[in-house]
Amino acid sequence: MTLIAGRYRLLDALAEGTAGIVWRARDETLGREVAVKEVHAPPGTPEAEERLLYARVEREARAAKAIRGPGVAEVYDVLVERGRPWIVMELVRGLTLAETLEADGSLPDREAARVALGVLAALRAAREAGVPYRGLAPDRVLLANDGRVVVTGVATGTSAPDAPPPGAEEDLRSLGALLGGMVADPRSGPLAAVATGLADRDAGVRDGAVRELERAAGTGERPRGSAPADGAPAGGPERGPERREQHAEHREHDGAAGLRGGRAEEPAHTAARRRGPGRGVVLVAGIAGVLVIVAALVWQAVRG
Repeated sequence: MTLIAGRYRLLDALAEGTAGIVWRARDETLGREVAVKEVHAPPGTPEAEERLLYARVEREARAAKAIRGPGVAEVYDVLVERGRPWIVMELVRGLTLAETLEADGSLPDREAARVALGVLAALRAAREAGVPYRGLAPDRVLLANDGRVVVTGVATGTSAPDAPPPGAEEDLRSLGALLGGMVADPRSGPLAAVATGLADRDAGVRDGAVRELERAAGTGERPRGSAPADGAPAGGPERGPERREQHAEHREHDGAAGLRGGRAEEPAHTAARRRGPGRGVVLVAGIAGVLVIVAALVWQAVRG
């Protein structure tokens, strides 16, 4: 098995395309599995352009080492061997979005919104690190086994060397196209307006579309009086297990209808009926009984 830089042992190919090969490899120094991207220029690329391409990929890959966040596979190392860059990255296990859509069809709207937000976070992290993302596509979005949404292929040199870096609005336009491909009805479904808004030329419309995306995913503020997803009460937060337990705890002290035999205040007349006759009535009845007994005794004595 091939050893790169005397440290990374290539095990098997995970993916191959025009921009290179992604290998599953073992870091012999740290004793862990990693992903190694072997970059190569497309066939027929002139030698001068090839050198420019490799130099740019190496530069961007080193910049990508600064990217931090759950939505981007961490870059561990960048090296040059055999005249080409090799990028050592975190090995993330899971299926690509393309594989998921092919196997299971479109995603539920809420899940599609969650995936889109994860992709957006990765795009923003790459831009902040000075490495604007190029070539967003379903086969470059990984739905990891641990629940993360991970964007792969940062700094792989898929665009021409002289292509200008995409702007922030291009990130949202690409995200809108990705979102449209995830849902069952991209033209008139619940997220259709969001996908269209992400591609709008007006920055305010794009910002509004992002807020709607957050609400659809259940992470943003919900308009007062609107009905939340998953059957939660309208106009209020969804109740998770903790909130349900707190609610039950409060009911314990809420009266006779509460849990564990809790009691409540009763109206005075109801309480009087439940307590029965008053103390004065009982006293009079007792005296009357004593008088009756005394009278009976006197009568018996007279007769005798």
